[in-house]
Amino acid sequence: MSSSRLILPSVQRVVNSGHVHRSSGWVRKGTEALYNKDWTTPSIVHSSRTMSSNLDSRSHVGRSKQLCIDNLNPNIKIMEYAVRGPLVIRASEIEKELEKGVKKPFKEVIKANIGDCHAMGQVPITFIRQVLALVAYPELLDDPRFPTDVKERAKVLLAGCKGGSVGSYTDSPGIEVIRRHVAQYIERRDGIPSNWEDILLSAGASEGIKNVLKLLICDIGCKKPGVMVPIPQYPLYSATLAEFNMHQIGYYLDEEKGWSLEISELKRAIKEAKEVSEPRVYQDNVYAKTSKFHSFKRVLTEMGPPYNKIQLASFMSCSKGYMGECGLRGGYSEVINLDPKVKTMLLKSISASLCPTSLGQAVMDTVVNPPQPGEPSHERYKAEKEGVLKSLAERAKMVADSFNSFEGFSCNTLKIPEKAIKKAESLKQQPDVFYAFQLLEQTGICVVPGSGFGQKPGTYHFRTTILPQPEKLKTMLENFRDFHKNCKLKGSLKTIQKELLVCIVFLDLQVRGGNFNSRVMSTVFENKDALKIAQDDLKKALLRLEL
Repeated sequence: MSSSRLILPSVQRVVNSGHVHRSSGWVRKGTEALYNKDWTTPSIVHSSRTMSSNLDSRSHVGRSKQLCIDNLNPNIKIMEYAVRGPLVIRASEIEKELEKGVKKPFKEVIKANIGDCHAMGQVPITFIRQVLALVAYPELLDDPRFPTDVKERAKVLLAGCKGGSVGSYTDSPGIEVIRRHVAQYIERRDGIPSNWEDILLSAGASEGIKNVLKLLICDIGCKKPGVMVPIPQYPLYSATLAEFNMHQIGYYLDEEKGWSLEISELKRAIKEAKEVSEPRVYQDNVYAKTSKFHSFKRVLTEMGPPYNKIQLASFMSCSKGYMGECGLRGGYSEVINLDPKVKTMLLKSISASLCPTSLGQAVMDTVVNPPQPGEPSHERYKAEKEGVLKSLAERAKMVADSFNSFEGFSCNTLKIPEKAIKKAESLKQQPDVFYAFQLLEQTGICVVPGSGFGQKPGTYHFRTTILPQPEKLKTMLENFRDFHKNCKLKGSLKTIQKELLVCIVFLDLQVRGGNFNSRVMSTVFENKDALKIAQDDLKKALLRLEL
């Protein structure tokens, strides 16, 4: 009787039909697939060869064909994404422990590690959600509760979808009408023409960034490509570069000068990077009164030739700021001055992902095509947007002022007690990682260590968002202050404990030796009993410190 065949791509193992073989937990009978003992998981199959080696070699081959940590893509193993790293995993574990009634010195975990606006209580913008409601459920277009401008936006978006449904695939670069709206938005912002065909919609800015970085994966002169990123950087860049096996060329921003960029530092970074790589160089939330948003595209254009011919990719997302719609994954990139043949390859590359989510594209449209003066939704939209941005600015100032008032803090540098640094070293942790873990375990506040973003050697930072709502943020900062104060106090108490131990030992020697002849001791203690009393008092003080 001929055996049946189950062909699994990319997995090979040689088997013989008509026999039963049991080894290392695998069972096979009369088929060319191997299954585990519960007969549910196929392991392989390859029918071009027969099994001719002995049992041990068969078992060895079988094991080696399984995916394990030793044969895993090495780029995945070294990749790290700090904002969702071990601290966040531990924070989630603590949340579950609290749910089970485990006693902690706090009642909730405050996740200040990532910019998840709505998770921290930011209220969605009404106009955005109304448009989403209508495109997701068009029957609501007849509902009188929705303003006419919302309905018009929804009709335009639905007309751009195949079959009039957001459930259909869109073009890989995104829905054309939205791409056109993005180009118009950029023109209004910069006063410079924008070609809608240069606009690529994406599932958040992250996907758009990765799509562009993929184009740079090409060894040059036996050297991997190097990508320049500012330090501190967002972990997306370091994680993506590790995944793509590209070299990260970090250049430090000058913290003492408001994170400014020095040309000399750029030159240093490029010079050092050339030894191991071939360098390739790759808005609403601005709160400082002396700072403002600058469009790279506008700057390059105003500089004229040859700068206005530089290839540039700019990105925007609906995940942060007043929108905060990070879960819906909407974003865009504008890629200019790209070689036409390269652009063709870029479009081919993104087509493999089919298309960004339609609802995410719809959110992006509401951002670049908001209600205009005179439209029914304008006043409410304007009030909500300004209210969110004003609150974020106030919270940014609250955080900066609070941290600057902490001893050993400056916004942006953290001074970690020397003893904490040594403790971290003994645990083989970065000092800021150790500090962040202690902060989490003792207060429930989850931040991201600065080492995950990059920092100058010998300096320590952490990253916290300003997203908790004002009252919760105030409580968080008070708990943070107490934690840091206790850290310094513990360091001082340890020093006092050591000094007391020295005194006790000294006094003990004096009691045992009966040596009262020194000038210092004779002025303090008149006899051995007084010396013993002092020793006992010191021991009690030490015990109190330990408690």
